[in-house]
Amino acid sequence: MSSSLLVVEDDPVLNRLLVKTLGKCGYDVDSAASWQQARERIAVFAPDLVLLDVNLPDSTGFGPLSETAHSRSVVMLTAYGDVNQAVQAMRLGAADYLVKPVNLDELELVIRGALERRQLLAQKAACGDGPGAMIGDSPAMRRLRQLIQEVGGSDVTVLIQGESGCGKELVAQALHAASTRRDERFVAVDCTTLQETLFESELFGHERGAFTGADRRKTGLIEAAAQGTLFLDEIGEAGPAIQAKLLRVLESGRFRRVGATTDLRTDARVVAATNRDLAQRARQQLFRDDLYYRLAAFVIEVPPLRQRREDIAALAEHFIVQRRRGKGLPPLALGAEARQALERYDWPGNVRELRNVVERALILVGDAPRIAPAHLGLRSLPAPVAPAPAMAVPAPATAEDESLVLQGEPTLEHIEREYLARLLKKYDGNRRKVADALGVSERTAYRMMDRHGYK
Repeated sequence: MSSSLLVVEDDPVLNRLLVKTLGKCGYDVDSAASWQQARERIAVFAPDLVLLDVNLPDSTGFGPLSETAHSRSVVMLTAYGDVNQAVQAMRLGAADYLVKPVNLDELELVIRGALERRQLLAQKAACGDGPGAMIGDSPAMRRLRQLIQEVGGSDVTVLIQGESGCGKELVAQALHAASTRRDERFVAVDCTTLQETLFESELFGHERGAFTGADRRKTGLIEAAAQGTLFLDEIGEAGPAIQAKLLRVLESGRFRRVGATTDLRTDARVVAATNRDLAQRARQQLFRDDLYYRLAAFVIEVPPLRQRREDIAALAEHFIVQRRRGKGLPPLALGAEARQALERYDWPGNVRELRNVVERALILVGDAPRIAPAHLGLRSLPAPVAPAPAMAVPAPATAEDESLVLQGEPTLEHIEREYLARLLKKYDGNRRKVADALGVSERTAYRMMDRHGYK
């Protein structure tokens, strides 16, 4: 199956030229003329590689590179050949850096090399190597790796369950790398970021003229996954109509593009993930029970970080090395007191929150020889959240529970973080209830959680 590319270039002539040329090379190509458009296309198109202009109408510099390079390969384009700029781009994670006018033959070689390197890194993830490695040697992680190896070689549908931020997509990538499909595409679909009105078109594709604006046939993400792996992240957010169509795909291996009259077949393996209790939601008729049973053919529970505290220091050191190496800086030690502080904290945002705390510490550490507790800022983060016992019924909120005590003159961001953590604890991570309490949409609550490391 061909790899997918997103061309982000504001020059319309060059944009069309690159799309046409790379399309002839066998790639599935989409394009954007601004960073805002690129963000939207990345969310729905999920490209394997982004060809990114340094100077865009709504963004100049390496902000878009920093935002994108952690999740996919990025090749930078610039009109100015500056050595310092090129070095900085590579430190921030760019796969390569090319100067316009671009030699199209060279561009094809660069893209091919970047995609091959990314594939090798993905394959190493399951073995505990590379930037996407599954770090930790706790009993819980050893059991998780064993499950991945046991089910990886089969084609059974897998449901990955776990709290937000615990690494469910990393487990899905490891399953793909452990399977016989490892050389095919891994296509991730974030069910929370796609509007339900567009979900069907993005997932199943559409025919030309299927609706207003459909000026060409579009390949859907299921079709793009082909003989690879289709990863449905946060499947619990899919609406009833989409659930019915997904059930048909799982039962028959058939789907239909929007506006089409004939079915297509897919051989993609489906891996789904959720931070919700789908069994309970099925009992409450909030999720189709027949779809749940199809998805839950094999269930993998990803342990929260508080249940594998012996891995916290190793994860923190991994993030330190990864970030420092990316900026061309020497290693930095994690002080003993800082290590103890990290291991005492309960991490309601799990590994994602830990990574954010480490990145904050690396900014504050300055020229200090090691990271200290003061650099972590854990005292300014929400109070530790104790894990709730299984099947426990939350106690009714008291007046004391509802109060939010603030010291000094906290920033608005600090207040928002504290209050969000309080609501997540109160409603046991139920995003819909949190959104209702905040008086915002569930999508807005999701973005707030992502911004503060609680996604």
